[in-house]
Amino acid sequence: MSSTQTLVCVKQVKQEVVEEWDETMPLPGDIIEGIAEDSNDELLFVKAKGRSDFSLQLGKISRRREDLWLKVRRGESVLKLRVCVVPERSSKLQKKFTFRAASSDKHVAVLADLTFDQCCELQEMSRRVVNVEPIGFNQKGVKYDWKMKVGTYLPDRRSTVVSSIIFMSLATETCAEATTVRAMAWFTAAVSSGVPLVFINIQTEQIITSDKASPVEKETIWGRQQNHAATIQIMQGIRLWFLPGIEEKLVELTPQHGELRFGMDIKRTEEGFICVHGVTRGTAADRAGLRQLYEEAQKTKHLVIISRLEGKSLMPSKACSVGLIHCCDNADIKETLTSAMEDLDSIKLHIMSWPNNTTSTNPLRRAGAATLRPPT
Repeated sequence: MSSTQTLVCVKQVKQEVVEEWDETMPLPGDIIEGIAEDSNDELLFVKAKGRSDFSLQLGKISRRREDLWLKVRRGESVLKLRVCVVPERSSKLQKKFTFRAASSDKHVAVLADLTFDQCCELQEMSRRVVNVEPIGFNQKGVKYDWKMKVGTYLPDRRSTVVSSIIFMSLATETCAEATTVRAMAWFTAAVSSGVPLVFINIQTEQIITSDKASPVEKETIWGRQQNHAATIQIMQGIRLWFLPGIEEKLVELTPQHGELRFGMDIKRTEEGFICVHGVTRGTAADRAGLRQLYEEAQKTKHLVIISRLEGKSLMPSKACSVGLIHCCDNADIKETLTSAMEDLDSIKLHIMSWPNNTTSTNPLRRAGAATLRPPT
């Protein structure tokens, strides 16, 4: 099939509650093969030749009856779905028609002429969203002490431990491989500069954007139509998952009366991480063990990276479609530190740890029992 040939496809559905989707409903990515009033006779199915022609066929059927059978291709399977014809509310100049799931009046399909590759991308998104009942023993719910587990096994109650950054495709990137190359270049450059990242996984992520959003980075709209007048575009991003070193160490800086600053200098790396690049002797940062850690890192050409400040992540989170890296604002960090110093409040940092920075003589305290290594 030609990469430019288009097919009538379900581009999205207006039902925002994805938990209510099921396999008997039209789903994003479904390729429309035909419609019929009776599912028993294959000869009665009218082939979908294009979005506009298909809308006319729906309109003709709606004069006789509301419900009909829809034949769709989903992956390697061809399914017959019961649907109801409904008018498109966004159509003003000319009355157009679409359909909704017979089981839900909220599950209305938005149709479009898309390429086969675009349909497959949407089908993959739908596959991840729809809950498929597992084949096996019956299951039951059991109680779990989430509060205790989070407090015991995470470095901080607000920490997710694992982090990720999403790379939006540039205008010049026409395939996922090009964006993946850029993502891995960022990761390799960060590690080479001394940031202790541990690679976990990389995946494609389907994103639907609206031109009503900001010109720098358009807002992500998953499976919902925010504004009928907005132009909806399908974009593909690459999400890279990583761990912040082999563990995160908690460092608490406590100022004393008469001190004007915590005593650490920070800067941002090219890849968007916040690192310590100097510690003054005799200050709160020195007393907390940051100077010793910094001097050890200098010898091995590693960086002392702050992963979180007061529980809030300082990790870069996004590389937008114009190439900018979205990361924590230095002004916000400075304001947090200044406010704590003025009130003589202690401040908590989490430091990303390298394997050779875990000796028992290190004065830094571990955050509870949490380490980012398998148990031994």
